[in-house]
Amino acid sequence: MQNFFNKIKLIWTQFFGILNIFSGGGLSNLSIIMLGVGPYITSSIIMQLLTIMVPALKRIYHEEGEAGRKRFTQYSRLLTIPLAAIQGFALLAILESQNILINLTAFNRITNLVIVVAGSILLMWIGELVSEFGIGNGVSLIIFAGIVSGLPSTISQMIFTFDVSQIPLFLVFAMVGALVIAGIVLVTEAERPIPVTYAKRVRGMKMYGGGSTYLPLRVNQAGVIPIIFALSILLFPQMIGTFLTRFDNAIIAKISSVLISFTQTSVLYAVFYFILVFLFTYFYTAVTFDPEALSTNLQKNGAFIPGIRPGISTSDYISKVLSRITLLGAVFLGFIAILPLIMQHLTGLTALALGGTSVLIVVSVVLDLMKKVDSQISMREY
Repeated sequence: MQNFFNKIKLIWTQFFGILNIFSGGGLSNLSIIMLGVGPYITSSIIMQLLTIMVPALKRIYHEEGEAGRKRFTQYSRLLTIPLAAIQGFALLAILESQNILINLTAFNRITNLVIVVAGSILLMWIGELVSEFGIGNGVSLIIFAGIVSGLPSTISQMIFTFDVSQIPLFLVFAMVGALVIAGIVLVTEAERPIPVTYAKRVRGMKMYGGGSTYLPLRVNQAGVIPIIFALSILLFPQMIGTFLTRFDNAIIAKISSVLISFTQTSVLYAVFYFILVFLFTYFYTAVTFDPEALSTNLQKNGAFIPGIRPGISTSDYISKVLSRITLLGAVFLGFIAILPLIMQHLTGLTALALGGTSVLIVVSVVLDLMKKVDSQISMREY
């Protein structure tokens, strides 16, 4: 199984690498949790996208408070089951076509599918338990564990294949890695504060409100989701090309060759990758952040932005500021996405092809965990 996984990594390195991360390393080990939390993450993304097209879902998510959020989450859980079944069927079919799984009856196939779907649901349940009773986001911690669990084998492989002549190369990688981590921390933590003032209210003989605070707009609102979207779309040409290799036709063979050549090693691939990540950053930010709803909530609570009229003017102002700072976040995410491809092109090392995405996830999870731990300590002190 490990040899097969290494083989497909040469073709679809980043996509299968991300699937392996979402499974906590289960995909490369042919584990019952080989699907991991991937179907649940896909389900959550689809549900958030549907809030744009389905007004009822948007109302549930944005207007019904905590009860609406719980109901929305329940829909995501239910959608996870058919998605896990589809993904599980596809992966098991690939394994069977490569003779990893042999002599299977219809009952064996159904049993295997039920097992991997149940494994994915089990991980989803564990992640939600961690979120509810532990510290941090459970699903994020599972993904974090999937990345970190691969470090010992990577380090041991580097030690066994170490060559003194590679010391300058390792030093360059270390410097680039440190700069990337520092950049991710800065962009992840970067905020654009918008000042907010609360109007004074007189009730009886007392005056309430009149305080000032600020509205923090994050530079990277979308997180790592745009990279996942972009990889999913860029996978299709390679999948179609691989499928067309079955046909014995000169024209189809030529089309298949062109599609398969559209891989991570081509400049065209990197350009499309950057553009897609850039566009999806704006798209996903628009899906998850609603300036109109925020403006309405501010107005209901008697808050306003100094110098800006409440209502539509406030919404337009927030949208304008958000668009400007998202530009920086989109460029940064695109750079992080293609940086491993650039390093791979310069050094010829395919092992680096997942580096940027992995580091982005690890740093984001660690920063979030640190904030949660700090807040728990502060609560205990007071």
